[in-house]
Amino acid sequence: MKLEIATLPQLLRKHAHANPSRLSQRHKQRGIWREYSFADVQRNVREIALGMHQAGVKAGETIAIIGENEPQHYWAEYAAHALGCKVVSMYPDLTSEEVAYLLDDSEAVILFAQDQEQVDKGLDVRNKTLKMRHIVYWDETGMWSYNDPILHTFDGMQRQGREIHQRNGKMYDALVDAGAPDDIAVLSYTSGTTGQPKGVILTHRFLIDNAQRLIDSMDVRPGMEYLSYIAPSWATEQIYGITMGLGLPMVVNFPEGPEQVLSNIRELAVEGMTFAPRQWESMASSVQAHMLDAGPIRRGVYEWGMKIGHTVNVGRLDGKPVGLLDRLLFPIANALVLRPLRDLLGLTRLRCASCGGATMAPDVFRMFHAMGIPLRNIYGSTETGLLTCHQGDRFDLETVGHWMKAHPEAGPPLEWRLSADGELQIRGGSPFLGYYRRESSVESKVKDGWFYTGDAVTKTELGELVFLERLSDLKRLRSGETFPPQFVETRLRFSPFIKDIMTVGDETRDFVAALINIDMSVLSRWAEDKRIGFSTFTDLSQRPEIAELIGQEIARVNQFLPAHARVKRFANFPKELDPDEGELTRSRKLRREFLEVRYATLINGLYDGSHAVRIDIPVTYQDGRRGNFEALVSIHDTDAAGSDHLGAARSRGRK
Repeated sequence: MKLEIATLPQLLRKHAHANPSRLSQRHKQRGIWREYSFADVQRNVREIALGMHQAGVKAGETIAIIGENEPQHYWAEYAAHALGCKVVSMYPDLTSEEVAYLLDDSEAVILFAQDQEQVDKGLDVRNKTLKMRHIVYWDETGMWSYNDPILHTFDGMQRQGREIHQRNGKMYDALVDAGAPDDIAVLSYTSGTTGQPKGVILTHRFLIDNAQRLIDSMDVRPGMEYLSYIAPSWATEQIYGITMGLGLPMVVNFPEGPEQVLSNIRELAVEGMTFAPRQWESMASSVQAHMLDAGPIRRGVYEWGMKIGHTVNVGRLDGKPVGLLDRLLFPIANALVLRPLRDLLGLTRLRCASCGGATMAPDVFRMFHAMGIPLRNIYGSTETGLLTCHQGDRFDLETVGHWMKAHPEAGPPLEWRLSADGELQIRGGSPFLGYYRRESSVESKVKDGWFYTGDAVTKTELGELVFLERLSDLKRLRSGETFPPQFVETRLRFSPFIKDIMTVGDETRDFVAALINIDMSVLSRWAEDKRIGFSTFTDLSQRPEIAELIGQEIARVNQFLPAHARVKRFANFPKELDPDEGELTRSRKLRREFLEVRYATLINGLYDGSHAVRIDIPVTYQDGRRGNFEALVSIHDTDAAGSDHLGAARSRGRK
C-alpha cells in the first residue's frame, strides 16, 4: 500500500471519518488498559488544538513536549501539527539545564509536561527562555498546591477547545486544511556526542516518506499491535509510532511506565516493536543472567535448545542446509526451550522486530534468531531518514541490510556512492533541509546534491551494506594502523557482564585499551553465587575476581580481531556511567570526548604501565548536591603476559 502524502492531522481525520470506531491506541493506566478509537483520538486532538489556538498559538511556532510515551504525548503533537506548528519532543530524564537549552534553541512557546517532575523543570528554566508563554500538564498528581499563572491543565485546555468547537464546528477543519506536506513537523535534536544538540528539520513529507520505506521493506500490516516504548525524541519513534501508527494504521500500545514495559509486553504479546541496541542487549543479558542462576540440568537443556535453534533458524537465514537430525529435534527444542523463552519475554507473536540507532553485535541478533525472534537491523540517520534494513527471508546478520525505496511522491529514488576514503554519500528521497537556526547547515552537509553522511561503510558481494564506523571516530595508532572502536565495543557488549565499553587509542599510543562499565545487576548475582563479598558498585568493580572475569570476556573477543585492534589493557569504571553527569547522551551513547577528559588520569595509567591509579572527579548527586568522587582503580593486562599482573592484583586484594 502507498501512504498519502499529507499532514499527519489530515491522515488522522481521514481515518476518523472512514472508520471512527476502529481501535487506534491503548494505554495501561493504574492497572487498567484504556482503549481509544480513531474518533476518540480525533476528538482529543481537536480539543487540545483549539485550546492552543485560543491561547494565541500561531502557525510556524514551536511546541515542546516532555514526558513518557503516553497518549497525551501523541495528542499534543498531532494538535500542534493541526495548527501548523512544529514539535520538539524531549527525553523525560533531561536535566533542567538541558531542557532550558532545547526550549531556547527551538523557540518553544508552550511546554506540554507529563507530571510534577517535568513541570518543575519548566518552572525552573522559564526565565532562561524568552518565548515560552504556557506550561500545560496532563498528570495532576501532586499539583494541587501549584497556582502559577503560567500553568494550565491538559483537561482545562481541552475544555476551552471543546467550547470553541461547539460555537464554530468548522474552525478545526479549516486549520487542518491549511496544512501542507512540506510544513515543518518536527525538530529532532541530534544526540550531541561531540557538541550541543542540533535540531534537524523534518517535514510531514519526510515522515510519510520514511514510514513508506518501512512498509515496503518489512512485514507490517494494517491493524498490527505495536509497542510504543522508545522516546519520540528519537526520530525513529516519530517514523514508527507517530507516523506509521497513524498512516498504516497500527494499534499503538503505551506501557504503564518504563518499569512495567516487560510485563506489559507479556500481556499484549505485541506484533511489532523497535528498540535501541542497549535495550535488546539488556534483554539478551537478562536471559543469560538467569541461566547463570539455573542449575546444571536446566542450563544444559537451555544450551541444547539454543544450539538446535541456532543450527536451524540461523542456518536457514545464512542459506546453509539443515541436517535431518536437527530438523527432527527442532520441534522438541522449540516446545521445551525456545517457545517458553519467547513467552517469558512476551515475544510469542512478534514478527516485526527491529534494532536501530547504533550498531549491535551480530551475536545478539543470532541469539534472538535462535529463539525464533525475527530481529532485523535498520540503518539511517536523523538527517537522511531510514536507508537500509534486513529484508526478506535471507540476510547477513553482519550487515545493516539492503537499500530501502523512497516514497515515489517524496522525491527521486535513493542513490548512493562511496568516496575514496569510504564515506557513504546519498541523494534522493525527501531532502535534508538543515539544522534549525543554523545558517549554511545544508551547504555544510550537501555538495552537488549528495549528502555526506560521515559514515564509513562497505558492501558485501550480495549488495548488503556493512557499517564500519563514523569516519570521525576511526582511530589510528602510532603504527599507522586504524581500528573501528564501535566494532570492538559492540562485540564486547554481548557479554552479560559488560554494560558499556569505551576503547581508547590514537596516534600517540601503541595499542588499544578499554574502559569497562560493568553490569551491576548481573555481576552482583554472579558474585553472590561465587560467595564473593562486596559493598558498593565501586567495591565490586575493583574486585580481582571481577577483573579476571572481564579479562576472559575481552580475550574471547580479541581472538576474532586483527592483532593491532586487540584490547591489550583495561580498567573497570569505578562508578556507573550517567547521562546526568554528561558521560552518556540521553539515548545512552558514549560522550567520548567528555569521557576522555574526565578520565584522562585513568587513560594515561593504561598506557604508562601503572597497575593502579587514583582518580578524583566532580559529581552531582540526585538531590543536586555537588561533590567529588575518589577511588583507587586497578588496571589489568589481557594478553598472556598479563596474567602475572592479574595475579598481583589478586594478591593486593587479599592484603
